[in-house]
Amino acid sequence: MLKLPNDGPATGRLLSHVLTGDGPAAIVHAIARAQPAVAARLGAGRLHGDPTEIVGVNDTGDKQKALDVGAHHHMIAALREAGVRQVLSEEAEAVIELNPEGAWDVAMDPIDGSGSIGIGAPLGMLFSILPAAPEGFLRTGEAVVAAGYASFGHSMDFGWSLGDGTHIAGWDAEAGEFRMVRENVTLKPTASTIAYNASNERHWNAGLQAWVADLRAGKDGPLGKNYNMRWLAAAVGELHRILLNGGAFLYPADRRPGYENGRLRLVYECMPIAFLVEQAGGLASDGAQPIRYRKPLAVHDMTPLIFGAKDEVETILGYLAEPTEG
Repeated sequence: MLKLPNDGPATGRLLSHVLTGDGPAAIVHAIARAQPAVAARLGAGRLHGDPTEIVGVNDTGDKQKALDVGAHHHMIAALREAGVRQVLSEEAEAVIELNPEGAWDVAMDPIDGSGSIGIGAPLGMLFSILPAAPEGFLRTGEAVVAAGYASFGHSMDFGWSLGDGTHIAGWDAEAGEFRMVRENVTLKPTASTIAYNASNERHWNAGLQAWVADLRAGKDGPLGKNYNMRWLAAAVGELHRILLNGGAFLYPADRRPGYENGRLRLVYECMPIAFLVEQAGGLASDGAQPIRYRKPLAVHDMTPLIFGAKDEVETILGYLAEPTEG
């Protein structure tokens, strides 16, 4: 590794010294330990084969790439060993039973942002942990007791919360383990960076289109400040960036067929994000209510999602609440 003039030994507590005990902490640690193998295969690109090869279609019609399915099976094996009762994965139509006597269930997106596999864009995974219950995953986000993500970029990072704040660790290749980087992340209530897919603006309702117009007016408009815009096309990448640097993200519902209820998956994408963001002092909403109150009717339900800095999210929600004809 290149050494910079002021570099010294790696610092930060080892994750194994932080995530101790059993229950959700042990499951979170097991998930963390499974990530380096995924990152290594992602980093190998096409050296051993094509990770972008289409090998199937998931329940919501998205094409499954080889890395999607490989990461799914890799994580299923890790969660089985960790004693998890059952798993809901984006890459499987039905819930997968692992250990019938297990006390915890896990919902996961094994590879988030897989449309960008192979081009160097940020990718990651998302998960949440719920206590075992007869209703399985058809519960509101209030049932979530822990959540987390992995981010695969120029560094490999792992963020999580056990309901005691949101924390981030970075991969220390020399130690072969994650080390703590940020503890008790706190989102500033205001931000100057907003993430959304501008190509969809014309499909939004009138309230959101009014917000975009005011956003672009910058300091000369009603919002009174200039904004930057970002779009990584991977919710986990946006989450990681927002936790580190602030900002807000939105993927709202729109008028296109199939997008009336948004496009992100409620249980294994939006609920983990909401849990982590709220633990960091931010907000996460479907546009009408907090994500944690939204109850899925099916395990692969979709939802609109707005999350990030409290004041910025509240501003967007205010525009959505204005009576419009759109």
